[in-house]
Amino acid sequence: MPLWWAVFTGRLAPASGLEPVSWHAHEMLFGMVAAVVVGFLFTAGKTWTGLPTPRGGQLAFFALLWLAARIAAIVAPYDVFFTLDVAFLPLVAALFADLVVRARNFRNLGVAAVLGLLGAANHWFHLGAGHALPLDPARPLHAAVALFVVLETVIAGRVIPFFTRNVTPGLQNTVSASRERVVMVATLSSLTAWLLQLNPFLTATLLAVAAVLHAWRLHSWRPAVTLGRPILWSLHLAYAWLPVGFALLAVQQAVGGSASPALHAFTVGATGGLVLAMMTRTARGHTGRPLIAGPMETLAYALIAIAAVLRVGVPLLVPSLYACGIGLAGACFALACCVYLVAYTPMLCMPRVDGQDG
Repeated sequence: MPLWWAVFTGRLAPASGLEPVSWHAHEMLFGMVAAVVVGFLFTAGKTWTGLPTPRGGQLAFFALLWLAARIAAIVAPYDVFFTLDVAFLPLVAALFADLVVRARNFRNLGVAAVLGLLGAANHWFHLGAGHALPLDPARPLHAAVALFVVLETVIAGRVIPFFTRNVTPGLQNTVSASRERVVMVATLSSLTAWLLQLNPFLTATLLAVAAVLHAWRLHSWRPAVTLGRPILWSLHLAYAWLPVGFALLAVQQAVGGSASPALHAFTVGATGGLVLAMMTRTARGHTGRPLIAGPMETLAYALIAIAAVLRVGVPLLVPSLYACGIGLAGACFALACCVYLVAYTPMLCMPRVDGQDG
């Protein structure tokens, strides 16, 4: 994020030659978020399948491949960046698919498919951004946002009500199978209509319906009972940005204008918030520590929320402060990540406190 501010203000130009906004969007989506998704799935996949996921040298290879692509995006010629970057997602998608097939864990084949589609979208981006084909590089970036929203819809539906119910005695927030199906159909149909650029009125209607259904779903999880538990309200607060994103995108389709506020509601608010909330919870759980968020975690959750409000709200409400809003939002986002880095690096660099396998 600090590099983006340097690029945005003209102090730095990526050696790969990518247009600045394309570089920023690509690196946040296919760089940062993709890495978090892969890390989460390699961790959860062991629980889901009972089979070992990459560790040791194999995990180091994936981490170094990912890191090399991020560095190449700034300092290397485009062909080097392209070669390194397009290899990562197909490799991990194939590995994860093999894992769920061997375990006959077919419920999660769809998750493996999302990884494969992300890899295809990344390749599509490079074909357009590298001018190999006359393709608009914004379209695969939008596809990546849609895929992350779908993945968040699936994973959040599994974990948020479960986590909330586990620590709230007597809470009735049982997940309705019919509601889950309706929410998923609305999510997929509205995002597909948006990506295919179908009739704007139809697309706006589908997006508005998805916004209402996601809000209904969140309400059924009883977010009010989490107010005293930051490790829980952070998840509910982040998920609340999904109906906001759908609503803003519906308005954009209906009346025109930029889709940027909606996209940043999805990416900074929902994705950024869920990433941080899940990383803290997962790190504490897999290092054998209590699932309690302290002052450092709470500060990080608050900073991400402020970043989302600034990035979405300032361009909409005070457009004259656009550059200032972006700068402050970026600073809050980066600071939230730094807080996580300071608080969690020590515990992630030592064995579990209970002596068990991580």
